[in-house]
Amino acid sequence: MPCLIARPAPAAVRVAVVPADGYAYAELTPDSDTGRAPLADEVALAIAYNGLNQAVMMVSPNDLEDFIHGFSLGAGLIESIDDIYDIHLTPHGDAIAADVQVSNRAFWTLKQQRRQLAGNTGCGLCGVEALDQALPALPLLPATPLPPTAHLAGLRERVTAAQDIARRSGAVHAALFVDGHGDVRLCREDIGRHNALDKLVGALKRQHLDAHGGFAVVTSRCSLELIHKAVRAGLPTLVSLSAPTALTVQWAREHNLNLIHLPHRSAPRVYSPAPHAVRESRP
Repeated sequence: MPCLIARPAPAAVRVAVVPADGYAYAELTPDSDTGRAPLADEVALAIAYNGLNQAVMMVSPNDLEDFIHGFSLGAGLIESIDDIYDIHLTPHGDAIAADVQVSNRAFWTLKQQRRQLAGNTGCGLCGVEALDQALPALPLLPATPLPPTAHLAGLRERVTAAQDIARRSGAVHAALFVDGHGDVRLCREDIGRHNALDKLVGALKRQHLDAHGGFAVVTSRCSLELIHKAVRAGLPTLVSLSAPTALTVQWAREHNLNLIHLPHRSAPRVYSPAPHAVRESRP
């Protein structure tokens, strides 16, 4: 793969000209009625740390600096966002190159991970080193009280109202932060569910918002990777609009992450901590 050399560019980078009135379509009706609709944007983002290519992924081209900070933290490539010194974004046709300057400590960690994975072939997760990264050792979060039930009331409707991109075009996931007063403070959207949470974590860290009094909300399926990202970011509570997997619940309980599922028409379901702990903590 050729090296993509980044040059300084504004943080808000757009690489495609999207029709203002959307894209034309024809309906499968007897009259083949036509119309136009806005569609979600996506681009290929190539990330290099100190000139070393690390990852290429499809993302929505908004809040990219938030994403890079959150992705770097959630993937365990940095210990703190202070390890990132600078980010340069450069368009390349339908792609964006991100040149990320990081501390020597972070760059050494990154190179060690690449060295461990070198030589693994075959399926996506092969070898002990790859499994160590898929099922990593995570810090134990301090036990935190569950958010007040009132802060979960009408949350699905509030999430929908905050999703500007989804309201226009659909096809995107969202991650939101609800503060200690129950107010939606941040919303980040992306075509990738992991990307949306990475953007939220990056925004929280860059804006120095205290996450301990609030909670994060994800609109997507709640899988193990999202637990990794939440724990590494120090988020005390994760609320999912979709049911979690069994492994997700196990890891959330083991690491003191409050995990709540918000069904469409039922009361919120607390999966972590375990039910007996929830009963014991209630007055």
